[in-house]
Amino acid sequence: MINKESYISINNELKEKNVTLVAVSKTKTVEEIQALYDLGQRDFGENYVQELVDKAAQLPTDICWHFIGHLQGNKVKYIAPFVQLIHGVDSLKLLKEIDKQGAKCNRVIDCLLQVYIADEETKFGLEENEVEEVLKTGPFPNARIIGLMAMASFTVVTEKVRSEFKKVNDIRSRLVAQGYHMPVVSLGMSSDYKIAIEEGSTMVRIGSLLFGQRQSTHKRV
Repeated sequence: MINKESYISINNELKEKNVTLVAVSKTKTVEEIQALYDLGQRDFGENYVQELVDKAAQLPTDICWHFIGHLQGNKVKYIAPFVQLIHGVDSLKLLKEIDKQGAKCNRVIDCLLQVYIADEETKFGLEENEVEEVLKTGPFPNARIIGLMAMASFTVVTEKVRSEFKKVNDIRSRLVAQGYHMPVVSLGMSSDYKIAIEEGSTMVRIGSLLFGQRQSTHKRV
């Protein structure tokens, strides 16, 4: 069940700061997503390909779908026809596949390069030097890189999270100085989005504050 009051409060806060709210709807029902849509939300983020495909077929066509999970190259083709933004591009191989599938669909797919900043082996991403290597490899006419994304360490130490977010924005600033177009920085989730915004995030991914917690009824693929 959605938290209407929380959504309205957070949405108003982010609008004032010109930050895009991506409602993380993984494991949430079509009815819950529709309820948030009816309140005006249009950007939704999903982690699993089949779940995203199933929901997109049942919900309004003007929803901007974000893929925010770890994406396998062999599944890009399933979301390429409609996905608005792929957040977690963590390899040159994946970027090339997105470009390939975008060309097949005759559309340009916006992408964010995922930067590895956390001290956790379970996180994915590119090191700073790898980000520059990927950018220099292009052009990719059907996979448009428009910014960076990262996930901070899972910790209650605020300053550690802040320093990791700051690192991403510093990388972005250096890339912009080199002439790269990087308008988007996707940082911050329910627990740390305020810190992320203070450190330059232009897009936050929030789920539990909007939907609450519930068990998944979807097969994860």
